[in-house]
Amino acid sequence: MPLLKTRRRLTAAALGLMAALSLPHPALAQQGYPNKPIRLIVPFTPGGVTDTSGRLIAEQLSKRLGQQVIVDNKPGASGNIGTQMAAAAEPDGYTLVLGFDGTLVINPHVFPKMPFDTVRDLAPVGKIGDAVLILVAHPGLAAKTLRDVLDLSKKQNGGLSYGTSGTGGTPHIAGELLKMRTGANLVHVPYKGGGQAMTDVMGGNIPLVYTAIAGAVQHVKGGKLHPVAVSSAQRSRALPDVPTFIEAGVGDFDVSSWVGLLAPAKTPRSIIERLNSELNAVLADLEVRERLNNLGIAATPGTPERFGDDIRRDLGRYGPVVKAAGIKAE
Repeated sequence: MPLLKTRRRLTAAALGLMAALSLPHPALAQQGYPNKPIRLIVPFTPGGVTDTSGRLIAEQLSKRLGQQVIVDNKPGASGNIGTQMAAAAEPDGYTLVLGFDGTLVINPHVFPKMPFDTVRDLAPVGKIGDAVLILVAHPGLAAKTLRDVLDLSKKQNGGLSYGTSGTGGTPHIAGELLKMRTGANLVHVPYKGGGQAMTDVMGGNIPLVYTAIAGAVQHVKGGKLHPVAVSSAQRSRALPDVPTFIEAGVGDFDVSSWVGLLAPAKTPRSIIERLNSELNAVLADLEVRERLNNLGIAATPGTPERFGDDIRRDLGRYGPVVKAAGIKAE
């Protein structure tokens, strides 16, 4: 009798093991994660600040994870194409996407139809950092302070023009929000990229440009541009003498562009936590932080939940701005 019971137990255990091996088991798959290269989709062309920051993070994550994180550029539709590819990928932790605020929280308001839902189809892993925005002026502009600029825009016939890298980008949204908060008469002039906008403001063809601080620092330090204000909550380390919009009198004006990592929705929690932990370790490295600072990005390590809160916050606050300004995808 004892022998029969032992045989039954062994048979049951063997059948249980066979069943476990024959069926997909997420827990088993996650135990050895990662055991192959990870694909990081960057939904923009190579060479820009966003792409460069993604490559830096991919390089450092590869070292920590023991598997190569391969950058795959999939540009198009202001980031929508590559982001949709990531949202539709298998949620196994082997496809990630570099998320940009313009794509995730502005595009849903300016495109009549989106190929993905930011909140439903993507799982936040962690924010990489915030890119400080700055309003700069041609040195010959009579207005030097933010108050001067706002007053001049209301007095001057036709208002004051400000250039940005394009319609619907974060600098454009920031400019429209500034108009809403202050009643300023600012006229948006979209460019196809920030380079031409910078050339035109330095040449005196346009009085103001709203841009990422990374592209303006050297011109400000060289005296070719006059800094008006930065729209981050605190002053920028790159230009510590430039006041914030808040300091200049526009309360609660904190508008920064940001970049982070996301995975397809339903990616196992254990994988999200592992990736978040490694990302935060990368962002704690002083050399990495300095390299990001050189790109105009302030590292912001944190939890997936905090990143998700930031995404939902910006989705909510930018919608009314887009609607009031009548911004539509070009």
